[in-house]
Amino acid sequence: MLKPIWLTLIGMLLLFGMTACVSGSPEPSVSASADSDGNEPRIISTTVAITEIMAALELDLVGIPTSSKELPERYKDAVPVGNPMSPDLERIRALRPTDVLSVTTLEYDLEPKFAGAGIPSDFLNLQSVADMQQTIRRLGAKYGREQQAAAITEQIDAKLAEIRQKVEGKKQPTVLILLGVPGSYLVATEHSFIGDLVKQSGGINIVQGEKVEYLASNTEYLQQANPDIILRAAHGMPEEVVKMFDQEFKQNDIWKHFDAVKNGRVYDLEERLFGTTANLEAGEALDELMGMLYPAEY
Repeated sequence: MLKPIWLTLIGMLLLFGMTACVSGSPEPSVSASADSDGNEPRIISTTVAITEIMAALELDLVGIPTSSKELPERYKDAVPVGNPMSPDLERIRALRPTDVLSVTTLEYDLEPKFAGAGIPSDFLNLQSVADMQQTIRRLGAKYGREQQAAAITEQIDAKLAEIRQKVEGKKQPTVLILLGVPGSYLVATEHSFIGDLVKQSGGINIVQGEKVEYLASNTEYLQQANPDIILRAAHGMPEEVVKMFDQEFKQNDIWKHFDAVKNGRVYDLEERLFGTTANLEAGEALDELMGMLYPAEY
């Protein structure tokens, strides 16, 4: 029962538009490689993170997610097809896609719907930085964008190498990651994207040995772990969620016993950088984390 519950939850988070987008200068339109029949692929992206990746690969899209985020100028004429969790299947079918791209965290809910509607779908793994790199290479090979994919992944490799060099030999801080949506919050494990960023930055997630990305909060257990740092990721309606976190930390007496609270090491993460799935802002997110985990040096 865990799988559908957690995947539905992640879908809700994606529905709120958790993956941020920052558009760069528009690239000239370059068509993807034609298939074996000589037809150009008609690709639909259903999440903002995927849309950014496709733009970096210089690939055209006929459909894009409906989002309040600023999407790349390249796709100004593409058709919005609804939110990531419940895209408009009729609108998608009308676009005659050859590929509809979603993420693996939504596969349990969406794959049967796409299959039932006769829509060709591909679910991309963006759960970690390494997963995203592998996905980018796979897309590059599929659509004849190997050179662009190599450039993107090499840039990420360079950033990861830089981070590893900076954290080598440093004391590893323990970290608690709270993921908040309007009305509630969860604890992020090392299998979440933010958990992976913390690991890449030399931090130790206090939640170990779990297989899922997020868990229900147990403040007594968390207090016993007593993390050095608390990261609060506010999503959906960030301003409201930050207020919710502030109220929780003020009204629930147990939080004042956390060393992270006593020492003023509670940080609110910017939604643009710290989403539920990996995105091309990972390098900037790692730089931000370094300043939180090692404030005396950054």
